[in-house]
Parts: sequence; C-alpha cells; structure tokens
Amino acid sequence: MSSLSPQSATLQPSPSETQQWISVISLAFAAFIFNTTEFIPVALLSDIGQSFAMPATDVGIMITIYAWVVAPVSLPMMLLTKNIERRFLLIALFIVFVVSHALSYFAWSFDVLLASRIGIAFAHALFWSITASLAVRVAPKGKAFQALGLLATGTALAMVLGIPFGRMIGEAYGWRNTFALIAAGAAMICVILAKTLPRLPSVNSGSLSSLKVLIKRPSLMIVFALTVIVITAQFTAYSYIEPFALNIAHFSSSQTTTLLLIYGAAGFLGSYLFGKFGTKYPKVAIPLSCTILAISMLLLMPLSTSFVSFSILSLFWGMAIICFSLAQQAKTLSLASDATDVSMAIYSGLYNVGIGGGALLGGLVTTGYGLNSIGVTGGILAVLGTFVALILVQRQDFIPSAKG
Repeated sequence: MSSLSPQSATLQPSPSETQQWISVISLAFAAFIFNTTEFIPVALLSDIGQSFAMPATDVGIMITIYAWVVAPVSLPMMLLTKNIERRFLLIALFIVFVVSHALSYFAWSFDVLLASRIGIAFAHALFWSITASLAVRVAPKGKAFQALGLLATGTALAMVLGIPFGRMIGEAYGWRNTFALIAAGAAMICVILAKTLPRLPSVNSGSLSSLKVLIKRPSLMIVFALTVIVITAQFTAYSYIEPFALNIAHFSSSQTTTLLLIYGAAGFLGSYLFGKFGTKYPKVAIPLSCTILAISMLLLMPLSTSFVSFSILSLFWGMAIICFSLAQQAKTLSLASDATDVSMAIYSGLYNVGIGGGALLGGLVTTGYGLNSIGVTGGILAVLGTFVALILVQRQDFIPSAKG
C-alpha cells in the first residue's frame, strides 16, 4: 500500500540515490550475516562436539535454544523499542551482536558458548523485527519491492551459502574462527550503516492494538501456522544433515561440504525462479515448494546410498525451502502492509519456533530411533504442510483485494 512510500520522503537531508542503495545493500548483507550465524551450528556440530567432548546430537541443543530465545522475544522487543530512533537502535543491536560473537570465539565451556548464543539471539530478534520496513524506507523512491527482494535474497542465501562457507572455514581454521569472521563482517556492516543511514524516526511500526486487527485476517493466520509446520519439518531433518551425511550415508568430509554447496547453489536458483514466476503464479509457489520439500525429505534415506542421487536431492531440497521462505515472507508483508514491523516480528518469531521445534524433534527422533529416521519424520510433517498450503491458496482473502 502507498502508506509506506511517503515515509521515505520524511528523511531529513535527503540522501543521494547511491547512498540509499548502499544502505539497502548493506542491510541485505546484514540479513545474510544474521541468518548465517543462526544456521552455522548445523555445519559445525561435529567439530564443536569434539571441542567439548560431546556427541553432535547433544550439541544440537544450541540451535533449539537460539531459536526459542528469538521466538518469544521478537514481538515484545519490537514493541518495547517502537519509539526509539531506528539508526541508533540498529547500531546498538550490532554492538551486542559483535560482542556476543567475541564471547563465542573465546568460549571456554559449552555453557559459555550457549550464553553467547543467547546474546546473539536477542540482537537477532530485534534486527528481524525492524529490518524489512527499514529496507523499504531507505530505498530510492518506487524501489520498495527491489529493496525487499535484496533483503529476502540475503536472508535466503544465508541458509544455503552461509552454512557451506562456514563449514569450509571451520574445517580449515576451526569453528571458533568461523564466529570471529562473522563478528568482523558484522562490525564492517555496522560502520557502513552508521555512515550511510540517515536518522530514521520510528513510524508505522504498529502496536499491540495491531494484533487485534491481524488476528482477524484468516489467510495471515494460516500463513503463520503453515510457517511453523513446514519449518519444523525442514529443521527436523536439516539440523542433523551433517552427521547424517557423515555417519549414515558415509560420505567423506569434503563430499559433505560439496553437498552443502550444491544446496547453496540451489538457493540462487530458487530465489531466481521465485522472482521470475512468484508474482505470475501466486497460488503455485507455496503448495509446490511444500510438495518438493516433502518428497525430498521422504527420499533422504533411500537416496543416501549414492552421492550423485543425494546431490540431485540436495538441489531440489535447497530450491524448495528458499521458494517457500520467500513466498511466505512476501505473503506476510502483503497481507499485513499496514503493520509491517508487528507482522514481521510475529513471522520471525514463528519461523524460529519452527527451527527450534525441528532441531528438538530431530534430536528426539535421533535418540529414540536413530539418525536414519529424521527424513521420514520431517517428510510426514511436510506432507501435512502441503495440505494446509492447498487450503490456504484456495481462500478468497489469500490475494488482498486492494491492488498495488
């Protein structure tokens, strides 16, 4: 809706278009960094476990704790900070993020590592509550969708490129240096944003009263429910893909990294396909991506006997989760354009409920039935998600009647 566009006109010194694009691109890099750090333990579970003499499946609790800190605090923190000037708030949360990563680097016990991750999770929760609307505000006039596209691409690529990249650094230099590199990258982005962002008074962030309005939008509520179901399914299997590839499929360490890179390349492809066809076929992206996710996870064990077949599976799996995530984020923003910060805080929180729930469920399944059962468990949940997606896209309010 046009209610978002006038806000960019309220920026005082009117930065140049180049400056505006630098701000947007920096926010996209920040999105990449913030999401990379959330998912990076997936690639480093075995190495971290070795450092603290723990099995990889026990180390997986750090994924659950991180996600379940983000989930409940996203909305309260957004509401508590809704009157704080956005540039100041962004720089403050970057400082917390960098300092917490320094603690991760020096962590002398697993408990200290968990404590540092909780600090990062608080910064993460606030970052995702305010960033989507910030990207729209700082973008050049009429370029809001491109700004959101860049932000979404940074987000998506973190899951698929950040993980193999982190694993390669972890393998070469140790997991601690992976966290150190993330801290250094975040510090650089913080300096760029401090120099390029104008003062941004808080506007249109929404309030508790927005919740009453959002709850009365059935399609939005189904989008939120679907996010929890499918992301739980995804992370039931994906959280433990590294130990699965090493110990069940018996791939070498370099083959496992290659698989994660293929999954990463699929993210580029999925992001491109969504950008090209997502708006043309709005009712296809969500159910189709859920279906491919379900098939990918159900075939995890049968296709693990061959590296080639597992590579093809990784390609489709990576494409599907990116398309799903981008479609859900775009749908959340279109169904709640009048309360972007509140809706994105809820979406981010629920996404993290799914991540934490999936990592926990995957750990319980692994303990009870073995690593070879994670694919079937995630696949069954994704089948349920496919049915919910089909119900969602048939609803009349799925596509808001107000155009533009």
